Amino acid sequence: MERQRLARLLLAALLPAGACAAAHAQETQAATDAAAAKTVEQVAQPQAEPAAQNPAPAPVAAMPAAPATAAQPPAAATPAAEAPAAAKQTLERTNEKTAQPPAERAAAERVEPAEAAKDTAKPAARKAAAAAVAGGSLKSVVAGSWRDPANVARDGYRHPLETLQFFGVRPDQTVVEITPGSGWYSEILAPYLREKGRYVAAVVDPDSQTKDSSRAYFAKAKSGLEKKFADAPAQYGGAVIAAYDPFKPAFGAPASADVVLTFRNVHNWRSAGQAEVMFKGFYDVLKPGGTLGVVEHRAKGDVPADDKSGYVGQAQVIALAEAAGFRLEGKSEVNANPRDTKDYAKGVWTLPPSNQHEAADAAKYKAIGESDRMTLRFRKPR
Repeated sequence: MERQRLARLLLAALLPAGACAAAHAQETQAATDAAAAKTVEQVAQPQAEPAAQNPAPAPVAAMPAAPATAAQPPAAATPAAEAPAAAKQTLERTNEKTAQPPAERAAAERVEPAEAAKDTAKPAARKAAAAAVAGGSLKSVVAGSWRDPANVARDGYRHPLETLQFFGVRPDQTVVEITPGSGWYSEILAPYLREKGRYVAAVVDPDSQTKDSSRAYFAKAKSGLEKKFADAPAQYGGAVIAAYDPFKPAFGAPASADVVLTFRNVHNWRSAGQAEVMFKGFYDVLKPGGTLGVVEHRAKGDVPADDKSGYVGQAQVIALAEAAGFRLEGKSEVNANPRDTKDYAKGVWTLPPSNQHEAADAAKYKAIGESDRMTLRFRKPR
């Protein structure tokens, strides 16, 4: 009996140490219970042996407390839920360190979709852009996010929405743009016509040029436009680039286009002696009843054919079109600029966006803005 009482007292003394040691137990409850059960057996046997060898043990109060070391397993087989409060708190803190809390696991899981979104951001943006193009109104296309911000900044001078509305461009038409340059209007016309119509960018064939410098210039312009179209199939997937010889231009099969457009090019054709054949080419490619839209820098009056100002008389442009067989149907002042005095040393290139002037005059020419322009709509008779 004395030995049993001593064993019970010894176990009571060892219990706090066992509870502390429980902080280092296995994460799962089953492993903790198993380890605790095994420990009871190990503790009871060694402590009982000294009691048997010593018939007169010292009082329990004088016995040194058993050291609580990390190596000592739990002394009780009691489940964690029934452990003393201190041991239970210690076990909970240990579990927090050794097991990932559900909230953190949920947060980690939430990261995965975010990372996936990063990987698919560009395709998603392209898909959204394509959706915006499909069936979009002209106004929504002009506001398209794919447009170069530098080009959008010029809308206040070029008025693309009002200009194309004046020309009567519809999304189901075949539209040929003559010499589109870097594609300012291509960013609008190609997406607008992509689903139901057809956009043709007519560019000068580099091989038609006799000078190396001219071939290089037009080759660069053509390749730049090709890259622009190839890089954004959602907008330019249906666009066509057609090369032409400016001395004998053919812009497609006869009577195959609904609309032909040209923006600020007539002055170049006049100075190169190509204006008459160019207008004849416009007439040939248009269907009967088709539209020719012309925007050009407007001079104060007629100018010589070799004029280097970049301006052309409005009456001169009308005469060129009528000589090719067109009928003038309408004029618009949507691109007019009364601040343009048209008397600059470097002609129209003094004004924005070329800005060929002294730096000190930047504010002056910025206040004037881009050139005064005629906007004319012609019709090919039926």
